[in-house]
Amino acid sequence: MAQTSAGRGLFFSFEGIDGSGKSTQARLLHSALAARGLDTVLTREPGGSPGAEEIRRLVLEGRADRWSPQSEMLLFTAARRDHLEKTVLPALDRGAVVITDRFADSTRAYQGIARDGGAELRGLVDDLHRLMIGIEPDLTFLIDIPAETGLARAVARETAELRFEGMGLDLQRRMRAGFLDLAARDPDRFACFDGDRDTDRIAADVLARALERLA
Repeated sequence: MAQTSAGRGLFFSFEGIDGSGKSTQARLLHSALAARGLDTVLTREPGGSPGAEEIRRLVLEGRADRWSPQSEMLLFTAARRDHLEKTVLPALDRGAVVITDRFADSTRAYQGIARDGGAELRGLVDDLHRLMIGIEPDLTFLIDIPAETGLARAVARETAELRFEGMGLDLQRRMRAGFLDLAARDPDRFACFDGDRDTDRIAADVLARALERLA
C-alpha cells in the first residue's frame, strides 16, 4: 500500500462513474472549507497542471477506440505524475487541504478492472502507481449512482469529453462495480455516499465526514 500524506496537509479525492455528481461535490466541499478559512486547493484528473491538461485532451476526446487500455494507463500515469509534482505535493507540503476530482482509483477502476484487461493489467496499474506515484489520498469520497442515471447525465452535458461515455452502458456498469470493489477492499480510506439524492444533502454529508477527518 502506498503511503498517505500524513504529516503534511490533507489529501482528499472524489471518485465515481461519469455523471455521478462527484465534480459538483468536490467544488462544494472546496467552497465550504475555504469559507472556514482553510488553505484549500481544488484540482482534477486527468489535468491539474499545464502538462497534465494537455494529456487530458488526448485521453478524453476522440473515438472510443483511439487508445488501448495499456496506452491509456501510461498516459494517465504520466499526467498524474506531472499533477503530483506541480500541484499536489507543493500544496501538501505547505499544509493545505488538497481536493482532487479523480486520482489513482479511477485508473484502477477504468483501466485495471472495467476494460477487461485481467489480472495482468491490474497488476501493471498497481506497479506503475507504486513506482511513479507512491501516495494515496487520506480520504476518498465515492459518489455512487446507478450506471444508467450517470450515463444519461454525462451524455446530456454535450461536451467534447465523451470518449468513455461512447463505450456504452456496459462499461459504466463495470466501472461502478470496480469502484465499489475498491471501496470494499479499503474501507478505512473510502467514504461512500448515495449520489442519487438531493445535491445539498449529499454535500452536507460529505462536509461532515471531511470535518471529522480534519479534526
